[in-house]
Amino acid sequence: MAEPSTSPPSPWNVANALTILRVVLVPLFGWLLLRHGGDDDASRVAAFVAFGVAMTTDRLDGDLARRRGLVTDFGKIADPIADKALTGMAFVGLSLLGELPWWVTVIVLVREWGITVLRFAVIRYGVMAANRGGKLKTVLQTLALGLYILPLPGWFDPIEATVMAAAVIVTVVTGVDYVLSAIRLRRSATP
Repeated sequence: MAEPSTSPPSPWNVANALTILRVVLVPLFGWLLLRHGGDDDASRVAAFVAFGVAMTTDRLDGDLARRRGLVTDFGKIADPIADKALTGMAFVGLSLLGELPWWVTVIVLVREWGITVLRFAVIRYGVMAANRGGKLKTVLQTLALGLYILPLPGWFDPIEATVMAAAVIVTVVTGVDYVLSAIRLRRSATP
């Protein structure tokens, strides 16, 4: 009977391929969103589909990597970058179109990239694991962005704004929570 391999998984695996697919979908999504000044309904629906497929790969790649033992250093680095690139393109694109206030985009992007940098800054002290608040933030951002991306009738505007407001609030609160976690992690590692 052969012994199980203890060597690390190859970076060339299905989980990482899904992460790469998400990165490749970012410019396509951006082009579809911004095409014809955002006024082409067919392009907006196609942008929504590209966004939905990309966000689905975010869930699938992590699940596959953990379930099949395919967690790699590449995946640990590329996955959050792919996530930030996709949601960043959505926030910036919607602000460029004048459909989302720039202050929302700035708050969200500063939080997202700030926490990513913070995770790398404290990694020598330990790993800051994702928590339920972070997962809720992702769900709310995805739902809010999806509503804004779709060419919905005007009566959806209050629903879009409410979901986006909830996403921004949870984004800020979880950002503060991650900063506090990083401080605790750093203090617990210091003799």
